Amino acid sequence: MTTTAQTPTPPRGDLEQRLREDQLPAWLPYAVLGGAALVALVAAVATSASITQAVLLGWTLTWILPIASRVVEGGRKATDRAVTLLVGSAFGLALIPLGSILWLVIGKGAPQLSADFFTQSMRNVVGEGGGIHHALVGTLLITAAATVISVPIGLFTAIYLVEYADGNRLSRWITFLVDVMTGIPSIVAGLFAYALFVLFFGEGVRMGIGGSVALSVLMVPIVVRSCEEMLKLVPNELREASLALGVPKWRTIAKVVLPTAISGIVTGVTLAVARVIGETAPLLIIAGLTDSVNYNLFGERMATLPVFAYNAVKFPGVPPEASIDRGWGAALVLLIIVMVLNLVARLVSYYFSPKGER
Repeated sequence: MTTTAQTPTPPRGDLEQRLREDQLPAWLPYAVLGGAALVALVAAVATSASITQAVLLGWTLTWILPIASRVVEGGRKATDRAVTLLVGSAFGLALIPLGSILWLVIGKGAPQLSADFFTQSMRNVVGEGGGIHHALVGTLLITAAATVISVPIGLFTAIYLVEYADGNRLSRWITFLVDVMTGIPSIVAGLFAYALFVLFFGEGVRMGIGGSVALSVLMVPIVVRSCEEMLKLVPNELREASLALGVPKWRTIAKVVLPTAISGIVTGVTLAVARVIGETAPLLIIAGLTDSVNYNLFGERMATLPVFAYNAVKFPGVPPEASIDRGWGAALVLLIIVMVLNLVARLVSYYFSPKGER
């Protein structure tokens, strides 16, 4: 009978000591990042290097950390640090467009924000003065109407797909059409709304409700997808417990399923609103543009913030500076509205989600 020799296990204290000895100091990554940033700053200020060249120089110097880790800590730890550096670099690269957009829009749009800018329209205004009151009212009314149209259609469709369809042929066709609608260009939605309203009101029709219909075409697939995924996350045990008590299915959905998924549903609806509130092409086609305030969605043209910003920059008039500045101000207001919508979605998700998931 042969016996297999066993390798003696090192004492626990010696193993921990070896692990501590084969590690870089905790302060070294921060020192390397700080030194690379300092070198990049000096290169950008004291030399003729561009900002891009200085950033690339600093990024190259950060690779000192994986090299030092390779020497001291070994290949596995060095690979981990290298991948971490690549992921962080990709994250920083993705922030560059966002940061540049925010810097540009806030820098040029913030000086335009004032009480008059929000309370005055462009009626009988030439040159300086005026505001976005008419466009702000139009954006809020058209988007609100689009939400009223889209949310019931999207929510009921999602309820059918999750609760009633059971994978039948109709549900497969609905899923396919929703996938197709998700990729529809916004200009096609505007042309669809225009063609639909031409059948009833004739050529050249322009009205706010047409813009709402166009935006709802873009919103419905997003609402369907988000609501469907949220309803799928509701545990089946909750449905079965309710049905076992003799509660009808429709009441189970209304009293158990929807309240459980309400935070995700509201978040999805808010994202859908944020997705369409800045659309320009469909509103330019069917809603048009006017310099006056119009509260009637079913009558005449209605201005919106994206169309107002586009027109202010594309056709600024003479002198052009005042009109272009108003366009930047309208763009900043759009950004603020989207940020507020996202904040509201987060608050609703926090307060309506189960306490254990907060």
